[in-house]
Amino acid sequence: MILKNVLSARPDGGSGSGLFTESNNMSQLLKNIDARTKLAGTNKLEILLFTMGTDSHTGRKETFGVNVFKVREVMRAPAITHAPDMPSSVEGMVSLRGILVPVVDLVRYTGVETSQKPEIMIVTEYNGHTQGFLVEAVDTILRLDWSAMRVPPDMLTAQMGGLVTAVTELADGRLVMMMDVEKILSETSHYDDEHLFNNIKPIEAKNRTIFFADDSSVARKQISRTLDVLNIRYISANNGRQAWDELQRIAAQADAAHVPASSFIQLILTDVEMPEMDGYVLTKNVKSDPRLAGIPVIMHSSLSSEANRQLGRSVGVDDYVPKFEPHKLADTLTRLLSEPVE
Repeated sequence: MILKNVLSARPDGGSGSGLFTESNNMSQLLKNIDARTKLAGTNKLEILLFTMGTDSHTGRKETFGVNVFKVREVMRAPAITHAPDMPSSVEGMVSLRGILVPVVDLVRYTGVETSQKPEIMIVTEYNGHTQGFLVEAVDTILRLDWSAMRVPPDMLTAQMGGLVTAVTELADGRLVMMMDVEKILSETSHYDDEHLFNNIKPIEAKNRTIFFADDSSVARKQISRTLDVLNIRYISANNGRQAWDELQRIAAQADAAHVPASSFIQLILTDVEMPEMDGYVLTKNVKSDPRLAGIPVIMHSSLSSEANRQLGRSVGVDDYVPKFEPHKLADTLTRLLSEPVE
């Protein structure tokens, strides 16, 4: 177990515990946020590495990663209160400073068969929810470039049910798989329930098309469902690089037809965390291309804190909508798409 490595790791190379202690104070947290705001628009991210034990079938101990922006703290697994009628991978709940936090056993969730008991809990906070993930060990924090994060092969995507959204290779030869924690939260919190789309009505404006980019299969499914209910046509991409290539193609097509690109698409919706190119860089590219002028960009992310909203504003987004809230997304789209197409 390498908990001490994480407890002493700092993105700026200094000493101290950063986010990962129970004795954080607000000034320390703000310093870390300020340091990370400098990453916006640079196509970089910081990830916490962790493992789930040696798989008895493969004899391998795989390395996974999660965006540090989603991690509130790391601790030794506390006593967990088990509750009835919970999904099989939900171990129970713990009380952290008066807040009840559900705890998911990632080892059990992913189907890793190991004799090693998960002893570490990664406390995550995103999309307005706090939850704990039990893992075997945490390793360290790394700063990487999104351009080094690759879309996983189709075989891996199929085998793990879309749980891995990106893969990168470290200097020591290890492959790190970025885990879609949004998918886990969705499957353990009923984010796909049909009632989430109740009372969403089609927009009155006709002939509206939006372009959206997201690497999470769960998020893409919910976005598509929302747009279908709204009766809005859409074009989609699975990552920022693919999105930018397609937007450039649309802009070139509009140029050739001597019409504005806004006659082809009326809005761009982008995730933040995507392999190859993140949403910040994608937004900067869009806002700096005169051919795409007048097309609003909405950032759609589970990183919905005020700090992340500020990051979005710093690169020019027109609005910010949290993920897995289809009514808020529908209201924002209805408002922005209500104007007549020129």
